[in-house]
Amino acid sequence: MPRPLSVALLGFWHVHAGDYARSVLAHPDTELVAAWDPDADRGRAGAAEFDVPFEADLDALLARDDLDAVVVTTSTDQHPDVLMRAAAAGKHIFTEKLLAGTVAEAESILHEAERRDVKVVVSLPRLAEPIPLAVKRILDGGSLGDITYTRVRLAHDGWAHDWLPERFGNRAEALGGALADLGCHPAYLTQLFLGSHPSTVSASYTASSGRAVEDNAVVTTTYPSGALGVFEASFVTTPGAFSIEVRGTEGSLLHGFGNDDLRAKGTAFPGNDWSVVDEPEAAPEPFAVWVDAIRTGTVATENLRAAVELTRLVAAANESAEQGVVVRYPAP
Repeated sequence: MPRPLSVALLGFWHVHAGDYARSVLAHPDTELVAAWDPDADRGRAGAAEFDVPFEADLDALLARDDLDAVVVTTSTDQHPDVLMRAAAAGKHIFTEKLLAGTVAEAESILHEAERRDVKVVVSLPRLAEPIPLAVKRILDGGSLGDITYTRVRLAHDGWAHDWLPERFGNRAEALGGALADLGCHPAYLTQLFLGSHPSTVSASYTASSGRAVEDNAVVTTTYPSGALGVFEASFVTTPGAFSIEVRGTEGSLLHGFGNDDLRAKGTAFPGNDWSVVDEPEAAPEPFAVWVDAIRTGTVATENLRAAVELTRLVAAANESAEQGVVVRYPAP
């Protein structure tokens, strides 16, 4: 039986840092051995919570021969620097989305990781969940006919009820607001359902809570097939919401509109009412995929492709919102 992989947590900026620390502690093949944060007070507090040493010097931590891997939950703007330094040190990387702020940065990180044989996985958890997997299975089966419209919305009340840290409103650190954080999930699900490369992207952002970044965001994408894709995010919605709507020429799917299951209606489904769709088992979560990639020496190709394309789509949405224009999407 090989020894557990030794993992350091880099940064407690993100609200999911503690969740990933618990993932390291819970997985039978990993152990949490150290923590770092550029904010020493925040780093020491986080390290103390999980009973591991705090290392103030990132380079010294990455130079340790007994360290195998890192989980990166710094602010998004620090990803390129921290991820490149970790890859250059030969440490395997699990990171919160976005991978980077630009496609060029994302591709540079992955090139360095490949050169150093570093295994990278980006946390895109809803790609492994039963509801999106069921939607994709039905789409692949063709029973909805030609897909004409999809809508994915993810929202919570983090700024309506003041539990989301104010640092998520720091544009320099977060590289945006609701869309750049929460909106990543409906963005990559839209790409899962309709494809990675739309024809155009048009985004509208508002800041109803008075912060410097968007707390409400709606993005519309068009596709060569004529399909429309809409994805939305909000930090000011009570109660929170996760909803999926898929419309085709022969049927439709709904999830989250007052129901927790996936429902279908159309020529390929029984009866005239909405019927509940059987859901598959969840796929392995991203953290488990990462540990498996390290142990087997494989590359999580689909995860990395999705991470780069997510970066491309979010960057296009931000450009559209900032300039007030429809962005022509770069050709694949």
